[in-house]
Amino acid sequence: MAKVLMKGNEAVGKAAIEAGCRYFFGYPITPQSEVPEYLSSELPKVGGTFVQAESEVAAINMVYGAAAAGARVLTSSSSPGIALKQEGIGYLSNASMPAVIINMMRGGPGLGTIQPGQADYNMAVKGGSNGDYHDIVLAPASVQEAVDMVMEAFDLADFYGTPVIILADGLIGQMMEPVEFNYVCKKQLKEKTWALTGKGDGEKHMVQNLVIEPEECEEWNKSHFVKYAEIEAEEQAWEEYLMDDAEYAFVSYGTASRVVRTAIGYLRAEGYKVGMIRPKTLWPFPVKAFDKVNDRIKKYLDVEMSMGQMLPDVAVACNDKYKVEFYGRTGGMVPAVDEIVEFGKKVMGGDK
Repeated sequence: MAKVLMKGNEAVGKAAIEAGCRYFFGYPITPQSEVPEYLSSELPKVGGTFVQAESEVAAINMVYGAAAAGARVLTSSSSPGIALKQEGIGYLSNASMPAVIINMMRGGPGLGTIQPGQADYNMAVKGGSNGDYHDIVLAPASVQEAVDMVMEAFDLADFYGTPVIILADGLIGQMMEPVEFNYVCKKQLKEKTWALTGKGDGEKHMVQNLVIEPEECEEWNKSHFVKYAEIEAEEQAWEEYLMDDAEYAFVSYGTASRVVRTAIGYLRAEGYKVGMIRPKTLWPFPVKAFDKVNDRIKKYLDVEMSMGQMLPDVAVACNDKYKVEFYGRTGGMVPAVDEIVEFGKKVMGGDK
């Protein structure tokens, strides 16, 4: 299929349709409003259903209903809108319901700005709802990767029975890049025999969320963590950039990683042996990438568009919090290349 030039928000909408999504429930909020705008016109063309709900809370509960019926379903929003959806995301997670949730992050907290940010990392990765749970969190760094990850997200959601979050900063949603669409399911998916049919005859199905007795609830929670352990073992994903001879390693994701990539070029030109580990999965965090190089990396340089929400995960991955240095911009500010070069030189000193 030939590449086409598309805005990120519209591209992820098309990717969802290509992956078999036929239901969208959401609410407009900058900088992701083009997602529902695109799907409002394109979903009906393939027999799908688009609903602009009365609120983000209503939208996520509609997602719950469609997921329980076995449908491939999508919702999208931006930071404060996703915050409003957290209770519903927790219910989806507890009931092992497959769904895809796109967050085109803005600056924060509160309403924040409409400019891009990465300050929703903790809300997505650590769990913004109550209880013990995890959701798979994917972090694209380009429009093409956002397309690919949306397609993959539907398969991961169905395979593991879990919500999958696409965590992208608003710049990914607003930029235009050439993309191609080639959906190929890479998982052996089972028939959704658990889905609610509404027919009222034959085998009765039930979606469970409430477990009253403490002993039963503990076993319920533990059963989820068996699944999470499998996900951690099988689904860690990352990119290694110029890591073969690196003595220092940047760690960054999303738009920030694009800036870091350019900065590395300048630092390499001056003789610094530096590369980058770019997490593609934020949960599960790609600790395997660090295990491969921890013995020879002198320092990790964490660069984020937040005040350091990924920093504790990097510190755990490298087994030494004193081995990690941090640089961040927040509130909608994107770090500049010269800032990252200066930060890198400060950390590495004359160590070339």
